[in-house]
Amino acid sequence: MLARDVMCAPAVTVAPDTPVRKAAATLADRGFTALPVVDDEDRLLGIVTEADVVRDRFPRDIRTARLGDVPGAAAGSTVGQVMTAPVVTVGSVLDVVDVVRAMLDEGVRSVPVVEGDRVVGIVSRRDLVRVLARDDRRLARDVHNRLAMISTPDRWSIDVTDGVVTLVDSRDDATDRHVATVLAENVPGVLRVRHVPNRTESA
Repeated sequence: MLARDVMCAPAVTVAPDTPVRKAAATLADRGFTALPVVDDEDRLLGIVTEADVVRDRFPRDIRTARLGDVPGAAAGSTVGQVMTAPVVTVGSVLDVVDVVRAMLDEGVRSVPVVEGDRVVGIVSRRDLVRVLARDDRRLARDVHNRLAMISTPDRWSIDVTDGVVTLVDSRDDATDRHVATVLAENVPGVLRVRHVPNRTESA
């Protein structure tokens, strides 16, 4: 799987002059963790995250204030004043394995997907979890549809258990097995593909 297979597209973006409260409303309403910040030509400038939105935003409750407390600096009112830059990004054809590694290594919950300097989508941890949670029956259906591209629908026996696809090829052709593996592995949610010999043919 590649980043483009799991990303949300098109990405919901904001401009640097967007009010922070409006960005916060978008995050809350859409259930997002971050929004790419772009200029008028959709070029990436930064990213505004939940952390950016809430940082220094709330006044201290007078009931918890201590003598000598100094009020913090006023938080910025626009996205451009609070956004995170530079941004961790990934390319649209980057393998999902490397996308996950980048997110974990950098400690980020969302990464914009870019082609050149323009945003084409965004991948969040939630997107990745959603892919992992896909039902085995849906995975089997999608694998079946992919394999129909290279042969008749009844050629392959397909079983999916916990995201692992087991294939039996009635023709037992090595070249087609490789093609079938590539097609099945690119179905979002498939974790591994294994082949079982066609016992009917070998008997």
